[in-house]
Amino acid sequence: MRKIMTINPKGGCGKTTLATNMASYFVQEGYNVTLADYDLQQSSMDWLKVRPEEYPDIHGIDATSGPVKAPRSTNFLIMDAPAAVHGAELAEMVKKAETLVIPVLPSPVDMRACAHFIKELLTVGKVSRKQTRMVVVANRAREYTIAYHQLEAFLGALKIPFITTLRDSQSYIRAADQGLGIFELAPSSVYTDLEQWEPLVRWLKSKRSIPA
Repeated sequence: MRKIMTINPKGGCGKTTLATNMASYFVQEGYNVTLADYDLQQSSMDWLKVRPEEYPDIHGIDATSGPVKAPRSTNFLIMDAPAAVHGAELAEMVKKAETLVIPVLPSPVDMRACAHFIKELLTVGKVSRKQTRMVVVANRAREYTIAYHQLEAFLGALKIPFITTLRDSQSYIRAADQGLGIFELAPSSVYTDLEQWEPLVRWLKSKRSIPA
């Protein structure tokens, strides 16, 4: 079972958007997917509640109410981590995953918060022992703005791979309202978004995203 977690203690950076869209991608690929929501707001579970019955089923778990026990048939366990997780709680959260996807927004506040978080993350035992793989995703970025170029420079300085940039697109809102991912919308309407996701899904399906 692959165990992938979206994580960043800064609220509103897109953890749920990434988690739900990863879940929809893998279920569309024919895999059995479980989506575990560790955030008290339960946004991922709310997304599942409005998911149409005619689409492939994604098993949901409210991870705030007890240990996560995914069905044995699960191929991909996607975990949506809570905000404001630090210290011992962060170490415990990281133990649950083999792959971490870290979204960051192109704003000075978010970039500084992400830098502090990554510095803390690198001290976590499982990370320092290279028992997990990490990747950074620039989220809701608008090209050719000062903040966008600052974000590019910031991510270029990290020792963690910066895999792709996802644009600020209404497609994500439209999909979320229906309990869907962008991979389940008409391809012609999300062509650019699908292109931007390709580096991330390719990395997630490769050995590079799995600890040796």
